[in-house]
Formats: sequence, C-alpha cells, structure tokens
Amino acid sequence: MEKKNYLIIGGSSGIGLAIVQNLVEQGHQVWVASRNKSPELEKLNVQHTTWNVQEPVSTRFENLPELHGLAYCPGTINLKPFHRLTREDFLQDLQINVLGAIEALQATYKQLKNAQNSSVVLFSTVASTLGMNFHSSIATAKGALEGLAKSLAAEWASQNIRVNVIAPSLTDTPLASKLLSDDTKREAAAKRHPLGKFGNVQDIAQMACFLLSEKASWITGQIIGIDGGMSTLKP
Repeated sequence: MEKKNYLIIGGSSGIGLAIVQNLVEQGHQVWVASRNKSPELEKLNVQHTTWNVQEPVSTRFENLPELHGLAYCPGTINLKPFHRLTREDFLQDLQINVLGAIEALQATYKQLKNAQNSSVVLFSTVASTLGMNFHSSIATAKGALEGLAKSLAAEWASQNIRVNVIAPSLTDTPLASKLLSDDTKREAAAKRHPLGKFGNVQDIAQMACFLLSEKASWITGQIIGIDGGMSTLKP
C-alpha cells in the first residue's frame, strides 16, 4: 500500500484516536491536532500539534506536506430542553462542530489540492435526520455541517477533493460516557437501536478510513448513517 499523509483533528481520543490507530497500522504518515496529547497517542508514531478548535487555527498547518486526507472529529453532546439552551450553548456547538471545521479546511485547502486525489471526512449525528428530544443545539450545528459538506463536495469535485459525512448514533466514546455510565443506561441505549446495540469506535473509524482511502474514490457528497438502523428502520 502506498504511504499517504493524513491529518486527523481531534485524534487524541474516541473515534479520532481509533482512526489514527488504523491509519498508523496501515503504514501511513499521520499528523494529529488536538487540545491534548493523550497517553494512547504518545505510543503512536505521529506528529502532534496542540489546537483548541474554539481558537483561531493561525499558521499551525501551513508547513504540512500534501494531504491525501483530513478527518475533523471534534464534537459535542449538549442535551437540554430547548427553553434552557442559551445563546452561548448554540455558539459553542457551532464553534466546535462547524466553525472549527471551516478553519481547518481553509487552512489545509492547498495541501489537499496538491495531493490531486484527496478526501475529507466530517462527522454529523443521527439527530440531524431523526428528530430527537433535547438535541436542538447539536442538531442545528450538525445540520449546518452537512450543508457545508455538500456544498464543498460540489465545489471541490473538479479538483478531486472528495467530501463526505458520517452520521453516527450513540457510540461508546469518552464524550458519551455519561449516557452509558451504568448497565441500565447501556441496556436502554442498546434497545433504542434496531440492531439491538449501540456503536463502538471501530464501527465508525473503519468507515472513516474507507472514505479516506482510494477505495472510496467514486464517493463524494454523501451523508452516511452508521447508526444501527436508527435513522431508517422501525422494527
């Protein structure tokens, strides 16, 4: 397999870390940007730069070589009744999920274009398709991200930059730890999915790595649900 260059933003834990691990195992060169360099990331042969996506990206990525792929993994789970959500809640969800992605993509556009055949993977949520209680802030942000992805997929197609979105349901990650904190919650979460289980990081990471690879060279502009059937099935 030809060695390629990938940038994973939010790659220090959860789904992002699983993507990094898979790419490293495949022999690729990986750069990671995240708030912290986790102990798990320390064990891998990757280059790390510190970036809190709520802050300007500045010149962090200008010296990167050509990039064959970028995955933007930061996300939020801010579940509250709509009347309790503040303006700051909406702004934070938009900053982390959408504006951070915009900054990263603008900052790496040249490197993605120079690869002549590259791929971008963004992350949405099943809640953008399926109306769910208490998800109005995150669904708003991820809905905006899906619109961004489709627009960029059209604009960048002529430059052979593919843009796709993965929309997971509940996945066992550090971000979702409070929702899966005991056996009762885990059992209830599993029962909400037609396949009778919630997701794990490899369920999502393996699809992300496929979309980043040339195996997905004819796939762009897609919102792909990895959700145990939740968004489309009602057994």
